Formats: sequence, C-alpha cells, structure tokens
Amino acid sequence: MLSKVVICGVDTTGLPKLSREENEELIVKLKNGDKAAREKFIVGNMRLVLSLVKRFWAKNANADDVFQAGCVGLIKAIDNFDLKFGVKFSTYAVPMILGEIKRYLRDGNSLRVSRSIRDTAYRILKVREGIEERDEEATIEKIAAEMQVKEKEIVYCLDAISDPVSLYDPVYNKAGDTLQIMDQLCDESQSEEIWTEHVALREAIDRLTDRERKILRLRYYEGKTQTEISAEVGISQAQVSRLEKNALASVRREIS
Repeated sequence: MLSKVVICGVDTTGLPKLSREENEELIVKLKNGDKAAREKFIVGNMRLVLSLVKRFWAKNANADDVFQAGCVGLIKAIDNFDLKFGVKFSTYAVPMILGEIKRYLRDGNSLRVSRSIRDTAYRILKVREGIEERDEEATIEKIAAEMQVKEKEIVYCLDAISDPVSLYDPVYNKAGDTLQIMDQLCDESQSEEIWTEHVALREAIDRLTDRERKILRLRYYEGKTQTEISAEVGISQAQVSRLEKNALASVRREIS
C-alpha cells in the first residue's frame, strides 16, 4: 500500500495543487452552482485526502478503498461547507474525511463489534481525552469512576475496537533480517525448567512397579476412586490406598 502511486485510476503524483486564492474562488463558484468549478475543486483537494490516507498505511487495508472513502468524506465536506463558517475549507474538511475513512475501516473489519459496544468505546475515548486535557493520568479506574461503569467493561470495550494484528506482522527489520510478532512469543507452559521436571517425573514413574504405575494412572489420569480401582485391579481398597501412598512417596523422593 505504501508504494502505491495510482489509486482508483488516479496518478497521485500528478494531482494539481491549488493556491489558497484558487480554493476560495472555486468554493464560491461551486456554491453558486458552477459544476466545472466543483469538479476542479474536488480534484484540486484530492492531495488533502491523500495526505490523510497515508496515516492508515499500517492498517493493511486496500489503498483504493481507503482513498475512495476519503473522497466520499471530501464531497460531504464540500456539500455541507458554508462560507459563513469563517474558517478555511481544509480545517472543516479534515475531520469529515478522517471520519469517513475510520467508518469504512471499522465497518469493514472482519471482527464484527456490536453498535452498543462501539458507542461505549467511543464515549470512553472522549472521557479519556477530557481527563488528559486536565493534565491528569487517564487510568482505567478514573475513566470507570467518571462514567460510573465497571472497570472490566472499560477494558472489554477498548479491546473490542482495537485493530487485530497478524502474528506475521514485522516489528523490526534491518539488513534483511525481519523480526515478527510471533518471534517474540513463547509458550511458558513449555519452559526448560518445566520440561526438565516432566522428564524427571516420567523417569520416577518408570521406576515403580507395574501395579503402582497402573494405580497412579487410574487414579490421577482417569480420575477413578480407590473403590473403583480395587474392583478393576482385584485387591482391597485398603491395599490400593497403601500402594498409592507408597508410589507417591517414591516419586517425590526421586524428583526432589
């Protein structure tokens, strides 16, 4: 997406650049119904759309679609702009263009999030912004207290609108050596220490008698009671209890 030059059939390197005076002259003409001025004004402000679209390169979205969404926002801004506002057109247009792009990215997300959760998340962001404007740290606790909702709801809603990332997204690239997100993840359940313990446990169990191994397997792997084991093995429940205790004591001695 970053290296794309022709977007929606438009050579972005050849987009015209209008001066402030030209912009002001064209906006007056198009508001008076001049269709040629309107077309020229739209094309002349596509550079503004392109500059905003570049903020979303990392979203891995289709460049043509994002640019189209931005152009829709531009046209909406043109239609709603009033010369009485007393501001530059670009000042008025930027929020509308960004809003249209974000709406496209949000609605086009493969992970569907309910409207109520999205609305709550955007209210959270607004509250957070207000807290930060007071030069305070916008912690989850403060946001939850101000909105009078549970902290876990704040976390859930913010997570819901977060953009998903791929495990294969690069986080570092130098001299052709790419480091991906998955390269920084590890399975803590399979650490060297735990793996060593598993080996020691297996060796300790292997040193037990066949009957002791069977009792431990039935008791701790299949979840059977001592009464059920006694019926299956053919010995009394008291014998099962004694063999189980002896086997566990032997295993503890081996691995300690």
